[in-house]
Amino acid sequence: MDRTLNDYIKKDLGRKIVLFSGPHQSGKTTLSKMVSTDYDYLNFDASDDRLAILAKRWDRHKELLILDELHKLKNWKGWLKGIYDTEGLSPSILVTGSSRLDTYSKVGDSLAGRYFLFHLHPFDLKELAEVNRALETEPVLELLLQVGGFPQPFLQGSRDYYNRWEKTHLDIILRQDLIELESIKELTLVETLIQLMRGRVASPISHASLGRDLQCRDKSVARWLRLLESLYVVFKLTPYHRNIGRSLLKAPKYYFFDSGQVAGDRAVKLENLVAAALLKEIQFRQDCLGQEWSLHYLRSKDKREVYFALLREGEVKYLIEVKWAESDVAPNLAYFGGFFPQASRLQLVKELRREQTLPDGTEIRRADKWLADLDL
Repeated sequence: MDRTLNDYIKKDLGRKIVLFSGPHQSGKTTLSKMVSTDYDYLNFDASDDRLAILAKRWDRHKELLILDELHKLKNWKGWLKGIYDTEGLSPSILVTGSSRLDTYSKVGDSLAGRYFLFHLHPFDLKELAEVNRALETEPVLELLLQVGGFPQPFLQGSRDYYNRWEKTHLDIILRQDLIELESIKELTLVETLIQLMRGRVASPISHASLGRDLQCRDKSVARWLRLLESLYVVFKLTPYHRNIGRSLLKAPKYYFFDSGQVAGDRAVKLENLVAAALLKEIQFRQDCLGQEWSLHYLRSKDKREVYFALLREGEVKYLIEVKWAESDVAPNLAYFGGFFPQASRLQLVKELRREQTLPDGTEIRRADKWLADLDL
């Protein structure tokens, strides 16, 4: 299956180093080997390949050099800069990693002007619909809610398979990737933290509250959450507060890259799926089109809330609510719309008989159709 990023990566190979990051088992290696049939592949996790990388031994007659998990090499960005400055891009260089290469070790310090960065996310409705124009979006949305969008469990289409896959997936992240980032003795506590977070998706998170539940310091909780972010287990949404005098300025929300991880009612699962799709879309626009987008939520001290606020170049462009079956407009869309009259107001509904556009411009849309056609 071709991926949306394929053509964009091909265009940039030979121009600059391509950095390619995303969650573990999201398909990075598979896609890397699809952009060219003439490649040399070295994985830093494999001992023989690691020695070849350290000795700079690869086939320089190949069209493409793929360096997988290179961020695990100490001072990898300086090492890569040296290759680029002395040899150029012959062959082209594609670097992949299951950690966030945009933040890990502050990659931009050494490679400024020498790379383009891409993020690969799990499947979502938009990417699947681009591959199959005849896609029936409603049953696919149901499947995504059950097993998430990671290629292996999604293509199997079985919750039983997902349950088995998820255990090994999380085990690799905790016992291999996490320990390589930082020595952590309290792996059991980190596992418990993940379980707690599964039940707190879409709720503002207090490090102090989690610390009390885990019987540890809130600073430890904050550090563990940063590490889970860097490994693409969860992602954070901060509240947007400009021009809203009574808004809360602190507590973030967290969502999972794997929507299948989410515990709780079906409406929360849907909210997580929408959050992941929005993040994927704005990172695509940043990586491939050079546009500047950010994703937040809105919440006031009197607990008025809108699930998502999408900003382009600092200006609120979309206010988005998510409901399972309600068709009445959430009143907070109008409330926050008063602060941002230029923003489009949208309510996504899973079970909706009739789409509507109201006199004030608020749109009520079927979640599956809108996500499949997502175009900001």
